[in-house]
Amino acid sequence: MAFDVTEQDFIERVVERSREVPVVVDFWAEWCGPCKQIGPALDEIAGAMNGKVKIVKLNVDENPATAAKYGIMSIPTLMLFKNGELASRQVGAAPKQKLEQWITSSTAA
Repeated sequence: MAFDVTEQDFIERVVERSREVPVVVDFWAEWCGPCKQIGPALDEIAGAMNGKVKIVKLNVDENPATAAKYGIMSIPTLMLFKNGELASRQVGAAPKQKLEQWITSSTAA
């Protein structure tokens, strides 16, 4: 299950945590239809990859500084952090299978 992060805990719960396990950040907003479409798929992936990857959500309306820092121009945008650094980015909604492939290939490298 994906959980929420904020600007206050982003470094600790995403960047620092990614040194132990890859972290996928879903940059989203309440009004974004495609964001809501991929939410359940991300929850399923988080459950299936239990412990191999952590999936978190960051609301861009409530956390504009973090969204700006990472150059979020459209949502949903997914970013995968590994070893304390941004390792991969996926922009736009995609079917669960494609999201799973992206996460798997990004974490394997």
